Amino acid sequence: MKDLTQHLCQTYNMGKNLTKRSEDYSKWYNELVVKADLAENSGVRGCMVIKPYGFAIWEKMQAELDRMFKETGHENAYFPLFIPKSYFSKEASHVDGFAKECAVVTHYRLKNAEDGSGVVVDEDAKLEEELIVRPTSETIIWDTYRKWIQSYRDLPILVNQWANVVRWEMRTRLFLRTSEFLWQEGHTAHATESEAIAESEQMQRVYADFAENFMAMPVIKGVKNESERFAGALETYTIEALMQDGKALQAGTSHFLGQNFAKAFDVKFTSKEGKQEYVWATSWGASTRLMGALVMTHSDDSGLVLPPNLAPIQVVIVPIYKGEEQLEQISSKAQEIMKTLRAKGISVKFDNRDTHKPGWKFAEYELKGVPLRIAMGPRDLENGTVELARRDTLIKEVVGQEVLVDTIENLLKEIQESLFSKALAYRDDHITKVDTFEEFKEVLNTKGGFVSAHWDGTIETEDKIKQQTKATIRCIPLDAQNEDGVCVYSGHKSTKRVLFAKAY
Repeated sequence: MKDLTQHLCQTYNMGKNLTKRSEDYSKWYNELVVKADLAENSGVRGCMVIKPYGFAIWEKMQAELDRMFKETGHENAYFPLFIPKSYFSKEASHVDGFAKECAVVTHYRLKNAEDGSGVVVDEDAKLEEELIVRPTSETIIWDTYRKWIQSYRDLPILVNQWANVVRWEMRTRLFLRTSEFLWQEGHTAHATESEAIAESEQMQRVYADFAENFMAMPVIKGVKNESERFAGALETYTIEALMQDGKALQAGTSHFLGQNFAKAFDVKFTSKEGKQEYVWATSWGASTRLMGALVMTHSDDSGLVLPPNLAPIQVVIVPIYKGEEQLEQISSKAQEIMKTLRAKGISVKFDNRDTHKPGWKFAEYELKGVPLRIAMGPRDLENGTVELARRDTLIKEVVGQEVLVDTIENLLKEIQESLFSKALAYRDDHITKVDTFEEFKEVLNTKGGFVSAHWDGTIETEDKIKQQTKATIRCIPLDAQNEDGVCVYSGHKSTKRVLFAKAY
């Protein structure tokens, strides 16, 4: 049985081989996203179709994050997709940050062309004021909050929305950078500065918790430097992850907005002391970009490797049989196993399709990253065993059916922890301290990863480093120690190391 299925699996893979990561990481990623049925390009330039399997992973991400948000006191709401152009004029740095990415609605009606050539825009149906398709929702939300907030009793407002946004992109990649993407955006209002800062820091911790305990993706918590901050923010808190190709990926951000938006939209409240004061604000968000991070953190040359905590299918059972009688016997046992596993909250699928051979199915679930695969044939029924295969290590073992459920529970925990440990070891091995610009360039060109270096704090130096190396300052780590030194580029005084990297 093993020889046959191994041969079938190899035959299938020969026809479906992915480009190896070592040959072309970008091509490997693009092929994998499509072949694993996560997403594909759509008929709209720069936009993607998220396929059912990819959306199932996003739904699990969404469910866990939503639970974490609600546990910290947040509620979901929904705000309009369209934002009047005038709203963007009220906060100068915000409009500067998004002006080049905005999609603008100018008309509200179509008509048939007089020459019969098709549908055209009705020039008489021009909007009095253009509408922006939301790139982010601060402006429309703070215009709304003005109506909600009069007194300190109305605060805090802790609101999140799950939505789509549009940021026009010239160069797109599935999940990583598309003109339309899905995300959540939290927008909170507070009576004091300290409360708003505490909220921003709390949400950074929530994102880090999710990334590490569900995505099995280690992250560095830090703050952005001035040029990398969110448009309109006084401080941006970030979590930065490292992909297998040595490039960094920003996985979630939380912004302390101060009173900028409250002043722009005249959102005041009466304090306990009876004074009129401006509200303090935050916003925070994570997007379907996390799907790209999940793919690039763990997957291998054979396909996806999914952490069990986010896998839509944690266990798949593949029957190996000849004839309906054998299938019925295997199906009966499989139903018992599935009932027990599902009672323990483990998602399991029984693949009894007769349109594909077992070897083809093995290869398919390997490509799709299902953490555990059970193969069960007539001899397994006789012996009271199954063949259990791990996706992360590709190791197979024969397991007694009486201990199968306990073994699966333990293995799922072990796989989750193992994926995190492997990614953490890679990340830690790719944080390199340098003290000269020659070392800086050498590490970027040969090793990649995060480069820990002194920086003089000027945008001018930052721009020159970026022009020469394509590396940007990913963050100033929260645990960065004060350390006197000199900037690797300018030689000017520096008091702290920051993390540079090439990034997505």
